[in-house]
Amino acid sequence: MSIFNIFKEPTKAAPATTQSSFVQQAEKAGLLVTAELDKALEECKAKVARISKDCRMMNRKHRDTEFDLENDRECCLHGLLGQGSTINYTPSDVQRVTQIFDKPQFFVNGASSNDIVQGAIGDCWFVSALATMATAEGLVEKFCVAKDEEIGVYGFIFFRDASWVTVIIDDFLYTSIPKYEELSFAEQTLYHQNKEVYNATARKGGKGLYFARSGTPGETWVPLIEKAYAKLHGSYAALSGGEACEAIEDLTGGVSTFIPSNDILDIDRFWNEELLKANQDRLFGCSYQSLNPLRSGNYDAKISGLIGNHAYSVLRAVEVKGKRFVVVRNPWGESEWTGPWSDGSKEWTKEWLDVLPDIGHSFGDDGQFVMEYKDFLQSWQMLDRTLLFDSSWIMSFQWLHVTAKPLPTAWTFGDVSFTFSLAKASRAMILLSELDTRFFEEISGRWYWTFDFIVFKKGEKEHLAHSAVSRLWCRSVNLELNLDAGDYVVHVRLDRHNRFPSRASDYVETQKSVWDQRIYARVLSERTKAQSIAANFKSETDTGLLPLPLSILAGQDLSELEKKALVIAEAKKKEEDEAAKAKEVEEDAKKAEEAKKTEEGAKKAEEEAKKKAGDDNVTIVKAEEDGTTTTTTTTIVQKIITVTKKLANGNEVSETKEVVTEAPTDADGPNNVIEPAPQPDPKRDVLDVSEENSIFLGFRVYTNKDAPVVIEGQLRHEMEVSAALALAL
Repeated sequence: MSIFNIFKEPTKAAPATTQSSFVQQAEKAGLLVTAELDKALEECKAKVARISKDCRMMNRKHRDTEFDLENDRECCLHGLLGQGSTINYTPSDVQRVTQIFDKPQFFVNGASSNDIVQGAIGDCWFVSALATMATAEGLVEKFCVAKDEEIGVYGFIFFRDASWVTVIIDDFLYTSIPKYEELSFAEQTLYHQNKEVYNATARKGGKGLYFARSGTPGETWVPLIEKAYAKLHGSYAALSGGEACEAIEDLTGGVSTFIPSNDILDIDRFWNEELLKANQDRLFGCSYQSLNPLRSGNYDAKISGLIGNHAYSVLRAVEVKGKRFVVVRNPWGESEWTGPWSDGSKEWTKEWLDVLPDIGHSFGDDGQFVMEYKDFLQSWQMLDRTLLFDSSWIMSFQWLHVTAKPLPTAWTFGDVSFTFSLAKASRAMILLSELDTRFFEEISGRWYWTFDFIVFKKGEKEHLAHSAVSRLWCRSVNLELNLDAGDYVVHVRLDRHNRFPSRASDYVETQKSVWDQRIYARVLSERTKAQSIAANFKSETDTGLLPLPLSILAGQDLSELEKKALVIAEAKKKEEDEAAKAKEVEEDAKKAEEAKKTEEGAKKAEEEAKKKAGDDNVTIVKAEEDGTTTTTTTTIVQKIITVTKKLANGNEVSETKEVVTEAPTDADGPNNVIEPAPQPDPKRDVLDVSEENSIFLGFRVYTNKDAPVVIEGQLRHEMEVSAALALAL
C-alpha cells in the first residue's frame, strides 16, 4: 500500500470500480463561495509570508524553482506544446522587476482597464478578461493576494475545477531587449559604445517586456498575474487561444454563459436586465467570427475597424440624453471602432462632447471606444456574460469519470445522470463542465466534447428546463432557474468531435518520442492530479503519478513514516480480514438458511407430488444379466389440451383431448431442482474506463446559502436492458 493512500484524507465513500451510483463526497457539499475564497486567501498569504521569512534568513531574493524563467526556459515558454510545433517564443533576456523598473509598484492608483497591453503571446482573451475585471472596483485587488516586492515573491489565487488554487511566483520576467554584449557593433554604436547609457535607457521600463505589460509606467501587476496564470497552466504557450469568459471564471469563481446576439428576444429587456448591470454582479465580453475572404479576396477584412476572432471587453453600458451607449475596449490598447460615435466622428457635436464624462470616455488611440446599442448588437456575433457570486450563495459539486459508448452510437441522454435534493425553495444555478485541460491539452484525449442537460423533478414526466444554448465545444453549460423544495434528476447528453489535427488511438505513444520526458512527466502528473477529483477515480492505479503532499512528510523522517505506514497497514488489513470473516460467516449462515428452506421446500413438493400422483407412479424392477437390478419410476402426467380450429365456412370448433406423458426418473440419480430464472448481472454492462471515449464531468449547483443541496451521480448501467426499455416505452 502506497504512503499516499495510507495518509490521504479519507472520503465519505470509497466506491468500487464497478459501482454505478456515487454519493457526493462530504467535503464537496455546501461550500460557501466567499468563505472558500477567504480560506484560500489566508493560505496564500501564509505561503508568501513563509517564503519571505526564509529568504531574509538566507539573505536571498525568491527564485521559483517550479517555474524558473531563467534556468528552465523551454519548459516555462513552451511546455509540451512547443515541442515539434511551429510555436516559438524568443525573448531576448530575463530580468527581475527591480531591474526593469527604477521604482516598481504593483498598482499605481489601483487597477484600470487602461493599464493593460497585450504582448507577444496570443492571449487577447486573457488580457481582455483582465481589462473587463479592472472596471469592477476592487475585484482585481481581491485575487492579487500577497506580495513582498523587496524579496520578489507574489501570491495569487485562481478558481479551477470547482476549487481555489494558490500560485506563488518570483519577479523574473521575459524581455525583448538583449544584453549590451549581445548587440552587434553597429547597434552598440547607436548608444555611443556606452553600456551604462544602453542599460539606463533601452533596458528600463515596461515597453521592453516580451509578454503583457501595463500602460502605466512602473506598474507591475499585469505581467505578474499573466505569469502566475501561465504557471497555473504549465507554460506561456498554453495561454495561446481561449475565451475571455473562461479566464474571468478562473479569476473570480463566476459562471459564464455565451449569448448569441441574434438570439436575444427582447433587446429592451436585455438592456435593462443585463447590460446595465455590467460590472456590478456580472461581466461582459464580445466577439465575432472572422469574415469569409473567399468572395472579396480580403483576408484582413474588418467590421468598421473591429477584428474577427478577437476578444473585446465591455466596460460599461450607459444611457445619456435618451441614447444607449456601450463602452468597449480592445486589449491591444489600439485599433478601435471606426463607425458611428467612434473617436472624433461627426456624431460628437458640442452637445455630446459636453456629456463625455457622463459616458465615462475620453478620446485617444488607447483601445477604448463608444458604440451605440443598436450598432453594438449588429456588429458583435457573440456576447459572453459571467455572473459573480457573493456571500448569499452556496455551492455543492461532484465529479465523475464517464465513459461513453464508442462511435457510432446514438446521440442521446442516458450515459450519466445527477440527482440532488433541495430542502427549501431557492434561486439556483446548475452547471455542468469538463476539466480544465489547458495544462495537459496535448494528452487530453482524442475528442472535443460538448454536452447539454435536461432537468426533471423526480417522478414527473415533463421536464422543467433545458440547459442554456451555448457554442459547441465550450468548457461548460449552465441553467439559471427558480426551484421549489424537492428532489431533482438531471440527465446529460454527450457529443464528441475529432480534434484538428485528428489524433489516432495511440497518439500519446507516437508523440512520446518527440517530447522531453521530464516535461511529459510533469504534464502527466498534473493530469492525474486533476482527474483525482472524480468520485470514481482509481487511486490504486495512479498514485505513482500524484505528488506526495508535504503535510504527510512534515516533521518526520522516512523510517518513522514507514513504521507508521506498517502499523496503519496492519491495522487496516486486520480490519479488512475481520470484515471479510464476518461477511463470510454471514454468507455461510445465509446459505445454510437458504439450503434449509430449499430442502424443506423439496420435501414438501415431493409429498404433495406423491399425494397428487397416487397410482400414476409405476415402478419397474428389471434384472440385469450381471445380477444387478435397475429400478425406474415413471410418473404419469396427464394434460388436458383444447385446440380451436377455423373451418372453411368461417365457423370455429373446439376439440379437447387428453395427452398422457411419462417422465422417467433414475432412482439412483440426483433430485431434479428447478433453476431460478437468470438475473442480469449489474456489473455486466458497465463500460471499461478508458482514455478512448471518456470525459471527466463536473456537476455544480449554486443555491441560496440557507438551502444547500446534496448531489449523487449515476453512470449508465445495463446497456441492453436500457435499449429494451427504450423500444418498449
